[in-house]
Amino acid sequence: MQNFQTATPENDIAWMDDMEFARQMLAGINPTRIQCLQEFPPKGKHSVSTIKASDIENNLDGLSLIQAMEQWRIFILDHHDYLMPFVSRINANGVCAYASRTLLFLRSNATLKPLVIELSLPGFSRRTTSSRVFLPASQGTGAALWQFAKAHVTANDSAHHQLVSHWLHTHAVVEPFIIASRRQLSVMHPIHRLLHPHFKDTMHINALARNLLINAGGILEQTLFTGEISMELSSELYKEWRFNEQALPADLLKRRLALQNPAHPSGVELLFPDYPYGADGLEIWQAIKTWVTDFCTVFYKDDDSVRYDVEIQAWWSEIRNIGHGDKAHEQWWFNMTTISELVETLTTLIWIASALHASVNYGQHAYAGTPLFAEFLRDPDKFYVDMLPGRFQMTLGIALTEVLSRHTSDEVYLGCRPLNWTDNKEVKQKFKKFNDALQEIEKKIVQRNRNPELKNRCGPAKMPYKFLYPGTSNTRARGGLGAEGIPNSISL
Repeated sequence: MQNFQTATPENDIAWMDDMEFARQMLAGINPTRIQCLQEFPPKGKHSVSTIKASDIENNLDGLSLIQAMEQWRIFILDHHDYLMPFVSRINANGVCAYASRTLLFLRSNATLKPLVIELSLPGFSRRTTSSRVFLPASQGTGAALWQFAKAHVTANDSAHHQLVSHWLHTHAVVEPFIIASRRQLSVMHPIHRLLHPHFKDTMHINALARNLLINAGGILEQTLFTGEISMELSSELYKEWRFNEQALPADLLKRRLALQNPAHPSGVELLFPDYPYGADGLEIWQAIKTWVTDFCTVFYKDDDSVRYDVEIQAWWSEIRNIGHGDKAHEQWWFNMTTISELVETLTTLIWIASALHASVNYGQHAYAGTPLFAEFLRDPDKFYVDMLPGRFQMTLGIALTEVLSRHTSDEVYLGCRPLNWTDNKEVKQKFKKFNDALQEIEKKIVQRNRNPELKNRCGPAKMPYKFLYPGTSNTRARGGLGAEGIPNSISL
């Protein structure tokens, strides 16, 4: 068993700290949205940002704006474009919501410093917006407004996390793969055997979600500021979804948080190493890919053996043309004619079902469900309290995050599958190699979390990043709240 506890207990009020606010974009429950800014001022489909160079130039640790951009040191958490078409409808229901853009600066110690927040509302005409810029402050009215702006960013990020990063990008997109596997791959097919543990309970939990969480009037509509348009927003963002971009290296490259580097096993190198989700994730990704490659080469000797596998071709055809039929003609789909395409597909699928889901699901109670938010209902600044959810909605949200953050008592973790599913000695040897690799990753994660030089691993909250800790050697935490380990499947 590896012990993650630090000498300092968790800091319950660290969420007010600007460093913790920024750190959670790298090591919180929604670490897949932040990206490196490519142009200034930021531009969107609906408007150009009102953020001016003068708003941030005095806060770049001595660099000019041009220098900071050239060094890839300005980042953006963008919740503007996709929200703007919905803001008027959301606010018509008595909600006070804004679309937001947050710019941050990468400091020399690899921590992120918030620079500015822009909150926007639709203007009087269809293509205009009304925006206000907020700057960091620690005293007086400026400090109150800064906390107000951060609260709206957090609300945006929370809705995006639940509706997109969590529901859409894991639960929803995997479902067609599961159905096609059940329909097109015989139980004796090697790929069926490979994937079977990664589909455990997913259809069941998705059915429960449709009845309780994402249904009209359900829990998410009651707890998220997006209310009754929640599923419409999620469906709209599905239009941007690409399966190949859910491969972790491709995702990091797209967000400019990594650079191509053939010398690295994953083919990419992080822009800065103290990105907990990226650093741990790439090692898990590569371990999965090595296992999948080893497995596939046992059964597929050349590309023709993939091309002429009628079950694999029928499986892939159903996924493309039926399961994700509205995207059937997209050019980014693999042709599924080579071993490498099969390996990349299976690696991405297993990554989504195991590690990606673990990273966005099991930290919800720790980061988004603590009772400290409810304390604001007792004696807060009234203006701040008025924009928080009611007591019932907040209590319901806290209860939901606790349920979703629990591991089931019968959970099977990545790399811990019983080997009675095959009598192939070579496969058993390859799987043990996979398990050994995951145990080495565990040791590295523990070392990183104990390294005081890595500021983003624990941060002001004193909560070590463990959402991508495999848990293959941990016999303590099996089931329950805060359990360590990456479950094989989307089972909760």
